[in-house]
Amino acid sequence: MSVRVVVRTVSELCVTVGTVIVLFVLYVLFWTGVKADTAMDDQIAQLERQWARDAAAAGSGGPGTAESPGAAPAKPAAYRDGKPFAVMYVPRLGFTWNKPVLEGTRTKTLKKGLGHYAGTARLGERGNFAVAGHRRTHGDPFKDFPRLRPGDRVVLTDGRTWFTYRIDTGPYRTVPSDTAVIDPVPEKSGYTREGRYLTLTTCEPEWGHSHRLIVWGHLDETQPVEAGKPEALRR
Repeated sequence: MSVRVVVRTVSELCVTVGTVIVLFVLYVLFWTGVKADTAMDDQIAQLERQWARDAAAAGSGGPGTAESPGAAPAKPAAYRDGKPFAVMYVPRLGFTWNKPVLEGTRTKTLKKGLGHYAGTARLGERGNFAVAGHRRTHGDPFKDFPRLRPGDRVVLTDGRTWFTYRIDTGPYRTVPSDTAVIDPVPEKSGYTREGRYLTLTTCEPEWGHSHRLIVWGHLDETQPVEAGKPEALRR
């Protein structure tokens, strides 16, 4: 085989490998984002339809309405694995930033939005409401996570109530095995007693997953959805 043929063969292989790498990068950076954005929009639309049905049922005289004052208010439905139950807003990340929160943190769940750590507190309840999200790929929901600062507000709604949490700590860096960060009273958070806490987690570094970034916050206020948006979401 002549030197010319060898050089040409190697060159063609390099071009092929380079093309594959470029296509893979485009898939990671672009296509997974497109799919995730569509999936997250679908999850929010699904929630809004369910909330509208619930409101219509309540208005027609269902349990716990003014038409049945003796009935106890219906409890929120149990969280179902892989299903959305709330929408999160973080003004620090942009006034158009909103993501669905689903139950569980499995890979397929986090492709559709943020994931609630099963076994941690429910939204607004005593304990630690802990949520994970991708830093990069699959919509980059927590791409700007390092920008979060003490005093920032994180707002969630389950269709009935607005829950406003206030962040108390800047991003804390730890390893994935440090599961104590989602304890009811996380040791490194600075909290010393039981409360209604929020934990947000994402990957670190930006394009890796060797570590985790954590912020903690506490429930600052709640208000019914009928009262309108909370102050944190008003421009």
